[in-house]
Amino acid sequence: MTVVPCAHRAGLAPVKRIAATLALLALSACLGPRPEAPAATAVVAPPAWRTALGPAQPIRADWWSAFGDPVLTGLVERALANNPDLGAAAARVEEARAQERLSRAQLAPTVNAGLPASDARALNAFGIPSTNLGAQPTISASYDLDLFGRLRQADAAARAQLLATEGARDTVRLGIASSVASGYITLRALDARLAVARDTLAARGDALRIARRRAETGYTSNLELHQAEGEYRATEQLVPQAELAISRQENALSLLLGDTPAAIARGVPLVSLAAPAIPEGLPADLLRRRPDLFQAEQALVATDRSLDSARAAMLPNLSLTGSAGLVLSTALSNPVGVFSLGGSILSPIFDAGRLRAQTDASAARRDQAAFAYRKAALTAFREVDDSLAGVQRSGEQAAALAGQRDALAAALHNASNRYRAGYSSYLDQLDTQRGLLSAELALVQARADRLTAYVTLYQAMGGGWSPDQVDAVRR
Repeated sequence: MTVVPCAHRAGLAPVKRIAATLALLALSACLGPRPEAPAATAVVAPPAWRTALGPAQPIRADWWSAFGDPVLTGLVERALANNPDLGAAAARVEEARAQERLSRAQLAPTVNAGLPASDARALNAFGIPSTNLGAQPTISASYDLDLFGRLRQADAAARAQLLATEGARDTVRLGIASSVASGYITLRALDARLAVARDTLAARGDALRIARRRAETGYTSNLELHQAEGEYRATEQLVPQAELAISRQENALSLLLGDTPAAIARGVPLVSLAAPAIPEGLPADLLRRRPDLFQAEQALVATDRSLDSARAAMLPNLSLTGSAGLVLSTALSNPVGVFSLGGSILSPIFDAGRLRAQTDASAARRDQAAFAYRKAALTAFREVDDSLAGVQRSGEQAAALAGQRDALAAALHNASNRYRAGYSSYLDQLDTQRGLLSAELALVQARADRLTAYVTLYQAMGGGWSPDQVDAVRR
């Protein structure tokens, strides 16, 4: 240990050079050359990555407004403000931010202060006990030179992990918005099914009254009456079934909104919800706006930096320590200053393979993150293609079902007139009613599936798109 006064702080530079030389000598004598690192996956974000949609900024709200329902917009905004899952995700971001500050603090010197006290009792020349109170307040500092980047790489890993956690928070936010939008569409579809069931029930109630009157007058047998009553009861059970589904869907939406179960406000009906326009040829680069891809990328960066830190831990560690203090005593007329500065080198010689095992584990985690990143990219392409196919095919299905519904409605009108006039049996009208009910329920479901496919497409594209963004990516 070297003792120098505070006025000679300019002599610290030679001490650092000597300590660095000793560290390199210990490296060559104990560990040999640094092991070569396997080639890591190069992940470089483009300059414009997540500038308009950064991890610290909310997802754009214009994509759910494209459906043209202010009530839906209000529900999504309430969910983003009150959902407990989003609150937990924000808390995880704060934890990661604290961990990043902790790793950054490891790069700074550590300063401690102490004020120990001593109570010494002795006998003077006359044999009389005397008390000699002494105290030595000290200030000590230590600093890790981090010659091989162990702490710096750990700090870079913490920063990347913070960005990955923010990407996870944005993934939760986008998922909540999509769940509210698709849940609201499902609720409006259930409302439409309930309306179809009630209209059909009213029509079959009229048919039941006609069949009962005809049976009472003896114009027809009781067979038609029982058939009409059976169809009426079959339709009647659809009403409480739809009401039960509506109640459960409202409770599910209330949970997303962070509220207790309650009724959900309604806006425009299902048939009036707008179908957003999809631009021709969405660029694949828009997928890089997805927060889950950003999360997977930053997780890969964090594991790569952690691997570098684990490798640096196998190299010698050089630390500088210093202390300064005053010796106070009743035996001294003036305090005495004491200063010290020293350095220590800690180099692993034998640890039974612990450091090597930690390095291998870090390399395995880096490889896992690389495969996870590749899977996330492939999943993104699949989800976009599935959503585009869903929008197109469900639209075609809805158009075909609309034509079938119109044809069956016209057929029911003709069958009802022929039945009342006595030109056809009740079975013709009954079969047409069944077909029309099935076609109307299928049409409601197809319209809901088409709108849900739009929501899925917006989610797959990382929060939608705008013409300006499409043009910018194409350029």
